[in-house]
Amino acid sequence: MAVLVRRLLLRARPPGVLRCSLPPRKASLGTDSGAAVRVRFAPSPTGFLHMGGLRTALYNYIFAKKLGGSFILRLEDTDQSRLVPRAADNIEDMLEWAGIPPDESPRRGGPAGPYLQSQRLKLYTQAAEALLKTGAAYPCFCSPQRLELLKKEALRSRQTPRYDNRCRNLSQGQVAQKLAKDPKPAIRFRLEEEAPAFQDLIFGWNRHEVASVEGDPVILKSDGFPTYHLACVVDDHHMGISHVLRGSEWLVSTSKHLLLYQALGWSPPHFAHLPLLLNKDGSKLSKRQGDIFLECFAAAGFLPDALLDIITHCGSGFAENQMGRTLPELIAQFDLTRITCHSALLDLEKLPEFNRLHLRRLVSNETQRRQLVGKLQVLVEKTFGSQLLDRTVLDTAYVERIILLRQGHICRLQDLVSPLHSYLWTRPAVRRAQLYAISEKVDVIAEHVLGLLEGPGMSLTQDILNAKLKKLSEGLADTKHSDVMKLLRVALSGQQQGPPVAEMMVSLGPKEVRERIQKVLSN
Repeated sequence: MAVLVRRLLLRARPPGVLRCSLPPRKASLGTDSGAAVRVRFAPSPTGFLHMGGLRTALYNYIFAKKLGGSFILRLEDTDQSRLVPRAADNIEDMLEWAGIPPDESPRRGGPAGPYLQSQRLKLYTQAAEALLKTGAAYPCFCSPQRLELLKKEALRSRQTPRYDNRCRNLSQGQVAQKLAKDPKPAIRFRLEEEAPAFQDLIFGWNRHEVASVEGDPVILKSDGFPTYHLACVVDDHHMGISHVLRGSEWLVSTSKHLLLYQALGWSPPHFAHLPLLLNKDGSKLSKRQGDIFLECFAAAGFLPDALLDIITHCGSGFAENQMGRTLPELIAQFDLTRITCHSALLDLEKLPEFNRLHLRRLVSNETQRRQLVGKLQVLVEKTFGSQLLDRTVLDTAYVERIILLRQGHICRLQDLVSPLHSYLWTRPAVRRAQLYAISEKVDVIAEHVLGLLEGPGMSLTQDILNAKLKKLSEGLADTKHSDVMKLLRVALSGQQQGPPVAEMMVSLGPKEVRERIQKVLSN
């Protein structure tokens, strides 16, 4: 860097020659003539993918697919000190799990790669060199200690911390003298007094006079790595990004980025800043919240479509606010012009209900139901293991019957291996004394129920069983129907609460029901 700065000192233009003649491009929802739509999701791998990141990625994905464009994953890993192990892989893994895989990425490659910023350092150095040549950038020799003192002094005076541009007007001689002592200066971008106005596709016309509220920003650090401001501009340009859909926290920085585009002589993309996704109470989503990472939702059995559905349901961008939309429906119904400026409140307490809707949709499809059967078989084996004395409970027909019967009552497939449903896979340990505590007519009730199951041509449907059991109760003197149901529930499941008794009997099948009742009677 020192060699570069010295070489440019002799041919640098006056600081005033900064502005490029290219005006900001007029905002448009469509594409420029002959230009392809290319959007990017550019997270920093300083943490695993969470709901806020998923929402930004999703809106980029559905916007691109709506217009026949490309969705690119770029990892902004220039802050090497904050990188989290496995985060880069997790981000791409979770995008694929969610059903919105990138068209180009570090893993998949592509024509605009590499897709890791740490592998694109040459491009940032070239851009910094171009800015130094025109005088749009300059070397900064301020030490971290001096910058920290500036910050503390500003905070003590209750002012917004800002760099005082001390190195902006150093003479060539002063720069040469300082280079001898500090051969690796940072490079700062010279902010102009008048920032260009731009039309954001969501927030409308904006202009932020950044030079009046902050100092010249560092664009290339002394270690040769760029800051976000330079890296995103350089990468969006070289990757041919047509639309930048990102969080509204970057809205104020856009004027700064447009100044960089102008100084480099590049035409900027269209910008659309998405309103924030917040917690239900209006607080910010944070990586410190352990319950917002996609990996946690996947492990807990929530479906990708349920997550995509809830984060679009709580936001905007669609003509109607409805539950149960699939990804193809989200793409078809998405309209960028319908996104409002209001923050979206994410109520995760509603997620189980969203998951219930999408689980029922999968159950209704024969191919997807077979996949659910396979997943439930694995869950049962993993949860109960050696307790599975009768492995016929893993038979496909039996597992499928359970899913069909319980589909409207569960939110996740994992619910079927909870303690409430353990009776479906293992026989409970029930003693006669437990049944006598409910009714003294245990033997009479059991005899009648066994008779029902052994009747000729008996069809075990819930409606028929309900009618038969009701009639059975009415035929027993001094016995309440509720006691008959309670006794049967305990005999079959060992539990006081649970699904309707008739459903239990249909789930288990007549043979298993007979054996469980007989087992209790023999204890």
